[in-house]
Amino acid sequence: MNGNLDALLEAACGPGAGRRLVQLMNVPPAMARWEAGVATRAELAQALNMALFAGLLDRVPTGRAYTDDVVRDGARVQFDHGALRTVRWPHCGALPPGEAAFTRILRPLGYRLNGTYPLERIKMTGRSYAHLDAPEHIAQFFVSELHPERFSPEFQQAVTEVVGSSSDPLTPQAVAWLAELERDAALPIADACALLPILVRCFDRQHATPRLADYLTLLEESAEMAWIATEGNAFNHATDRVADVFAVADAQRALGRPIKERVEVSKSGRVKQTAFQADRVVRVFIDEQGGEVRREVPGSFYEFITRDMYADDESGREALDLGFDAGNATGIFKMTAAA
Repeated sequence: MNGNLDALLEAACGPGAGRRLVQLMNVPPAMARWEAGVATRAELAQALNMALFAGLLDRVPTGRAYTDDVVRDGARVQFDHGALRTVRWPHCGALPPGEAAFTRILRPLGYRLNGTYPLERIKMTGRSYAHLDAPEHIAQFFVSELHPERFSPEFQQAVTEVVGSSSDPLTPQAVAWLAELERDAALPIADACALLPILVRCFDRQHATPRLADYLTLLEESAEMAWIATEGNAFNHATDRVADVFAVADAQRALGRPIKERVEVSKSGRVKQTAFQADRVVRVFIDEQGGEVRREVPGSFYEFITRDMYADDESGREALDLGFDAGNATGIFKMTAAA
């Protein structure tokens, strides 16, 4: 066990978390070597991904059941990417608008833009970020931005009402640590252990309890923005990279789990994706009288992806296709579209 990874996960998730999580997930081979007292950006990125994966399993019973099956069969999940949704809007309270709230975290961790994907049908833009040090082994982030200016004035006002109260969990000290991490690609382990729980908190809902009237206004025009109203910047989904996504889909369907009816295939034919329907959650809203009302809504979900190899023109070598596809992403996003 990488001692730095173990310490980081204990700081973020509690005692014993590291050893529990390495039983569920593959760890990059580079993590076999570590320097006591100094956490690299790759170790911090890996620890953040593992903590966020654990959080998603706590919210997604279907994903937890699948992962338990994988472990019972003597295997581990290959965490491919996590996805989150943001709103590119000037009225986001204390948060930077859109993906800027997360690129300020991802860049110091060693991530760089790997692709941009216009999601025109749902009026969003998706961007993928891959890690410089181990792009095939450290999970990517797929960060999407919703564009409220493409919707009605009533919708825009509801967006402002919902996200305008957002607070920023990133403290001045955390910003300083991130600057040091970006400069040195490493942090003293004590500082890294103090930083990681703050980063984990960034992947949550930062705005106040939404008004039900605003939620219903958003839901009329965008299931994605309605989802953001209840779930915020939490992981929308986490993804297991599997050898044959078609076989996995058939096996999960045979178990009676709510798997997507068809597999999404990229234009290149090299990236294939499917997912469970989002698990339902109960969320609190504020009604017209100022009281609380509860409503069942779509929560997060669990995805599967198969990536094929291709001939890289630049290097002349075979490489894993780490790209995404706008059509695939739009289809996968429908997993949270249920009213």
